[in-house]
Amino acid sequence: MNTSTDLSISRRNLMIVGASSAAKAATAADPSSTPSTLPPAALRASPPTSVPSSKLDLRVNGQAHAFELDNRTTLLDTLREHLHLTGTKKGCDHGQCGACTVMVDGRRINSCLTLAVMHDGASVTTIEGLGTPDRLHPMQAAFVKHDGYQCGYCTPGQICSAVAVLDEIKAGIPSHVSADLNVRPSLSADELRERMSGNICRCGAYSNIIEAITEVAGRRA
Repeated sequence: MNTSTDLSISRRNLMIVGASSAAKAATAADPSSTPSTLPPAALRASPPTSVPSSKLDLRVNGQAHAFELDNRTTLLDTLREHLHLTGTKKGCDHGQCGACTVMVDGRRINSCLTLAVMHDGASVTTIEGLGTPDRLHPMQAAFVKHDGYQCGYCTPGQICSAVAVLDEIKAGIPSHVSADLNVRPSLSADELRERMSGNICRCGAYSNIIEAITEVAGRRA
């Protein structure tokens, strides 16, 4: 009995040899044919004939807008791509950096994590709706005064979030660091840092941001 190791072959090599032989046989039977890596047509998914879309209305920075959008369109892409309001930034697109923060019906949200169709009839405020270069919102002016930005990429989201934070404290909404849920939260540095923790500043202007928010609130943290 031949015990030579020349007859040994790995499973991988066997598969390669088998596939090569099958391809050669197919080509020999029909020289005009070429091996294809695509699955049979019956197994390939057909592209959708139409994209599901919906009509919706949004009031953005005080102006009414009507849309017919792909149901998968985020609020962020609606603002940037359809209304060309590019102040709202697309940072991580995962809701982790806060650069896309806007206010919807007075509450701050990450616009990259929500679909536009979920907000039919809502009122949206972006950085463009807070102030203009000739007439800055107090929070915008405070950020400039206290150098609350460096590269400026996260600044629109920071400012929108900061405006909403003061409204939250005024409304008595507690945060994770609020000591007593039965007492209106105080305007402290710890409260502001906790509430602004979802807005990342890669330049590290955090202390200046806290100073800007504190000035607008009219108190020293």
